[in-house]
Amino acid sequence: MNIKIAPSLLAADFKDLQSEVRSVVAGGADMLHLDIMDGHFVPNISFGPSIVKQIRDIDNIIFDVHLMLTNPQDYFEAFIKAGADMITFHIESDANVPDALDYLEKANIKKGLVVKPKTNIDSIFKYLDRLDMVLIMSVEPGFGGQSFMQDCMSKVKVLRQKVGADFDIQVDGGVDVNTVSSAAKAGANVMVAGTSVFGQSDRGLAIEQLRQIAENNI
Repeated sequence: MNIKIAPSLLAADFKDLQSEVRSVVAGGADMLHLDIMDGHFVPNISFGPSIVKQIRDIDNIIFDVHLMLTNPQDYFEAFIKAGADMITFHIESDANVPDALDYLEKANIKKGLVVKPKTNIDSIFKYLDRLDMVLIMSVEPGFGGQSFMQDCMSKVKVLRQKVGADFDIQVDGGVDVNTVSSAAKAGANVMVAGTSVFGQSDRGLAIEQLRQIAENNI
């Protein structure tokens, strides 16, 4: 498996997003994880397409846009125009999943489905052949800084056994130097890291430590 580190912009210093984005790009990040929250599907509000569009000009790093929205399809076009390279949306949302995947396929955007901690992983099995990635939440979505939920790794194991090695499985929530080994052992290869990257003074060192630990536990 190819380990990928995806720093979560939610943990960045929004007073200087240009420097923050450049620091993780220079530090070797594989993609930038953008958490979009509507205050309805999850109890928090983050940012919208205008911020995504502004930071798109900073670098061409992959924008991994995670829509925590009740009606994600209503915002696909806006985020694609803003510069999203991949859009993931929740199986628990009100989206018509087949129609949503049709739209993203026609737009030539990479696509993924997300499952919350209490959602059965088999809920997304029928869509696997249409997906580029599955995101398994290891915290309840909505706020950064939560503790990693180890029991969610059982879903990662089941999914990895089903999809084989050449498929991206992302874990988001509480991923740091103490938990990334568990995610990698279970079969995840895309690690979303918030404060464990943006909360460190040396972002390159933080990213490399996460990558090395993960690679040592594949």
